[in-house]
Amino acid sequence: MQITKFVCLILLVITLISCSKEKINNSVIKEKDLESQVLEAYEEGLKSLKEGDAIFASKKFNEAETLFPQSKWAPKSSLMAAYSYYSQDYYEDSILELKRFIKVYPFHENIDYAYYLLGLCWYEQIIDEKKDLQTIVKAKEEFTFLIKNFPNTEYALDAEFKIDLINDTLAAKEMYVGRYYFDQKKWIPAINRFRTIIDEYETTIYTEEALHRLVEVYYIIGLKNEAKKYAKLLGYNYQSSKWYEKSYSIFNKLYAENKNKMKNQNKKKNNSILKKFKSLFN
Repeated sequence: MQITKFVCLILLVITLISCSKEKINNSVIKEKDLESQVLEAYEEGLKSLKEGDAIFASKKFNEAETLFPQSKWAPKSSLMAAYSYYSQDYYEDSILELKRFIKVYPFHENIDYAYYLLGLCWYEQIIDEKKDLQTIVKAKEEFTFLIKNFPNTEYALDAEFKIDLINDTLAAKEMYVGRYYFDQKKWIPAINRFRTIIDEYETTIYTEEALHRLVEVYYIIGLKNEAKKYAKLLGYNYQSSKWYEKSYSIFNKLYAENKNKMKNQNKKKNNSILKKFKSLFN
């Protein structure tokens, strides 16, 4: 009886081992088959992308990811789907793909590129300072996050350059609105806009004009000490600029008059020299 039990046990173990081997072999074959399907879909996606068909390319990349989510090709396919949309200016679709990639593969080796591409999707939609600010603000947020979390990457370097351009656009927006308030004689809103440029976008090309505009506004409303303060700041930093000359002429009316006289005198002098020169050929 005991011998029979022992034999049955051995047979059971042999059967289990046999079944286990069969399952492993089937699993390996199935996995290899899946991987070949993934590669096929991925290569079709690349081919379509090269041919300019971003929609079909994205579809094939998504298919490759779905076929074998555990493979190394899955995150690559997801990122390529996002890039395919971006390459043909389907920014909204690309943004959705990238957000999903970041959520599903937060520790992937190319996560820095995903954030960079996300910033580019917003950046490429910027039209000008008079349009909706959403794209400008979103682009700056994504690039700022990239610089903070991935500072030693080539993407961070380009992100810094693009943030400088974004700041120029934001400063231009403030200047555009500030000039409007100035023309409407709405002094307080105008001051707030010009101050924003100085406080938040001091490295942009609009800082000089913003300082001059503050000199103008404060002088007009009778706060001459405030006007002098900004005129000194403008002179200290941009003494050779046209905006400094304009601010200086606000306090010294004779300066503007003398400058115009000098221009007229030089013009007459040049005309006189030209006439004498022409007479040599007569």
